[in-house]
Amino acid sequence: MNKKHIRTYEAIFHDPVLSNINWKDIESMLKASGAKLTEGRGSRIRVKLNNIFATFHRPHPNKETDKGAVKQIRRFLINAGVEIC
Repeated sequence: MNKKHIRTYEAIFHDPVLSNINWKDIESMLKASGAKLTEGRGSRIRVKLNNIFATFHRPHPNKETDKGAVKQIRRFLINAGVEIC
């Protein structure tokens, strides 16, 4: 992962939960972590990482995620065992 991916990871785990993280940055960080992303119906995106599956909704019309989506991403990364040293 590069510095931008690490900053995105840190923003996801920031407390209090942030709601201004750009969704494309999250997707890029997931790909850099080794996740496989596939398109679902509508704005859905399926993610597989370390045999953990999740489905997320891309935010629209805004580019930034809301707090609920950040919490879901956070839970997914924990369950998938992703850690930044």
